[in-house]
Amino acid sequence: MLSGFKDFILRGNIVSMAIGLAVGAAFTAVVTGFSTAFIAPLIGLATQSTGDFDKAHFVVDGTEFPYGKFVSAAIAFLITAAVLYFLVVVPMMKLQARLDRGKPVDIKAALRDCPRCFSQIPGIATRCAHCTSEIKADPEALELAGLVPEQR
Repeated sequence: MLSGFKDFILRGNIVSMAIGLAVGAAFTAVVTGFSTAFIAPLIGLATQSTGDFDKAHFVVDGTEFPYGKFVSAAIAFLITAAVLYFLVVVPMMKLQARLDRGKPVDIKAALRDCPRCFSQIPGIATRCAHCTSEIKADPEALELAGLVPEQR
């Protein structure tokens, strides 16, 4: 029982996920500090208010609604999402595209609809597997696959 747990914990993706969560928590603290120290005061200057959203609230029938905490959390979320997108996702997509440039193309991955029965078929197909009607192959799919259409 314990050996299975040990194998689960020491598996590579679990350790990587734990490291990612720890770094993410530290990054969240940095972003929250940045938004509290710089972004909130800048918004306060622009709106002629104090810029301290954590204490902002309104009262209805004696009930306090601290909407400032939500505004601070929303700002921290937007900053975190923007930083992660522009500094992690976009570079990884560019790297993946660069690595995939030399790989062979899967010619069956490009799908299109049959004009007769509307089922999905490969773009290079000349006959539908479902209704068996003859159709013309998609020229873009043929070019992508490196095939030259037969002359009849």
